[in-house]
Amino acid sequence: MTDSFSLLGKVVVQFGGTGLLGRALVKHLAAAQATLVVASRHRAALDPLAAAENAAGHRVETDEVDIESEPSLHALRDRVLARHGRVDGIVFNAVSRPMRGFNDDLATWRSSMETNATGLFATMRTFGDAMAERGSGSIVNISSQMGTIAVNPWLYGENLPPPPPDYFFHKGGMINFTRYLASHYGTRGVRANAVSPGGIFNPEKPPAPDFLARYGKMTMLGRMAAVDEIGGAVIFLLSDASTYVTGINLPVDGGYTAK
Repeated sequence: MTDSFSLLGKVVVQFGGTGLLGRALVKHLAAAQATLVVASRHRAALDPLAAAENAAGHRVETDEVDIESEPSLHALRDRVLARHGRVDGIVFNAVSRPMRGFNDDLATWRSSMETNATGLFATMRTFGDAMAERGSGSIVNISSQMGTIAVNPWLYGENLPPPPPDYFFHKGGMINFTRYLASHYGTRGVRANAVSPGGIFNPEKPPAPDFLARYGKMTMLGRMAAVDEIGGAVIFLLSDASTYVTGINLPVDGGYTAK
């Protein structure tokens, strides 16, 4: 049974790998023995991470893509298929966050839509169709607990601005769009699920102690997530251990949304 949790022999394309969570997902998927293609608009920023993983005996490639451009996505798909002959899974972790607050210029909202909505749709159609042609595959979209709950002003206090509204809009939309994808592709063997992390502690930019204390009170485990606690859920949904799981949103939030 443990073999079903392995990604050995699977070709997985990950979108977004330069941020805190993206880097951790690269490490986890590589360790699970996937052949991993990490694609970003800024390929050079991914190369050191890929080099380190390959030196450790893993199989990580980098490639360049602009998810706001359907021709760019098609070109990436064709390159992956030419090199590997198949795509078994995709992880959508790309995100753009141009908005800083509710009263930002409307142009920032439109800019956010290009990546987080239009780019998401174009990516799913491009790679979902490719997997459907083979009759198998798994889509894992990285959403957020903010896709299922409203902003809590108490959590952020008087001096810390809450996340901007576009983030809630896109992450909530991603969850329901994932259900749509599960329905659209299900009879052709492609599963689609979302993972919704809670707040992740960033040791490079640690939050203020008073925020950590308030956040801990909102969860059942009394703390923020460590970045290494998200990858297991993603591996499960990509693996053969979850072949009858589709259309779900899996919270990895320490009980925040259940409390």
